[in-house]
Amino acid sequence: MDTRAAPEATPRQAVDGMIRGYMLSHAVCTAARLGLADRLADGPRACAELAEATGTRAPLLRRLLRLLASAGVFAEVEPGVFALTPEAELLRDTPGSLRAAALLWGELGTIAWRELTGVVQTGRTGYQLATGLREWEYYAQHPEAGAVFDAAMTAGARVWADAVVAAYDFPATGTVVDVGGGQGALLAAILRARPALRGVLFDAPHVVAAAPAVLAAAGVGDRCTLVGGDFFQALPEGGDVYTLTRILHDYDDERAAAILRTCRRAMAAHGVVLVMDRVIRSGPATRTPESFEAHRADVTMMVWTGGLERTAEEFRALFEAAGLRLRRILPTTTGQHLIEATPA
Repeated sequence: MDTRAAPEATPRQAVDGMIRGYMLSHAVCTAARLGLADRLADGPRACAELAEATGTRAPLLRRLLRLLASAGVFAEVEPGVFALTPEAELLRDTPGSLRAAALLWGELGTIAWRELTGVVQTGRTGYQLATGLREWEYYAQHPEAGAVFDAAMTAGARVWADAVVAAYDFPATGTVVDVGGGQGALLAAILRARPALRGVLFDAPHVVAAAPAVLAAAGVGDRCTLVGGDFFQALPEGGDVYTLTRILHDYDDERAAAILRTCRRAMAAHGVVLVMDRVIRSGPATRTPESFEAHRADVTMMVWTGGLERTAEEFRALFEAAGLRLRRILPTTTGQHLIEATPA
């Protein structure tokens, strides 16, 4: 066996890989859209069979699969016959997979990111520059895009939910109001962990309309109330915990503070606001995976929604502007943090 270490990429090779990175992203997205990983779940199959099942042309599909196999996504076990790899398993339509994320970034992320130059020049979002609409308006007018977005958020919420429940000691009784809680994956996990707790799922009316099936499947539907509305205007009152999972980073400071003020008006005197967002480090960026991921996430929010990722100091100021006090910051296994605030 050759034990020699692979040579490090030269600066030119490294930058060239960055320039052409979108090609592999689109290849992975296409594999996810065609459901190729699910069609290989029972074992290797010839490309001709896969082509017939997906309505594609076998010679062209084989070229795509060979590219992906060269990157470790699928394996060509013999000429024209492909099998799953651990990486390809993550593209199956199963709980915890990355299939929904592949579709999100491949189909919707490029709308925002391709307008990055205009974003830094004008301060408008990529969606505004590309479509003339904010992202939520675009999804409302293009239901197929909205379905991709909602599926990705629901898939992500299932992963985040376990991390939130593991990291935070929710009260045994009382009411949790999940603000912008989507179809209820997080709230379902919280209520499963606390059998005497009740929940309120709050989101836009068309979003919560899809929640009953999720909550019923988790066995918590009888302990949960669904409320549709606008979290800039009003929230259900008297809750003990108001959760905001990856909501505040969608907005600039003015609008994020407005959401927190709505929570402050609605919450019980002893209540808590629990935010799940990334907390980035202050100071210069460094050439580390942690720094890269933090700043990639930050620019993503800039181009997609006009929001941002924040430092601990920025969260503290945001809470103070809303009449709240940052109490503590807890890490989770996802790279996100739980930021707890109480009335000031």
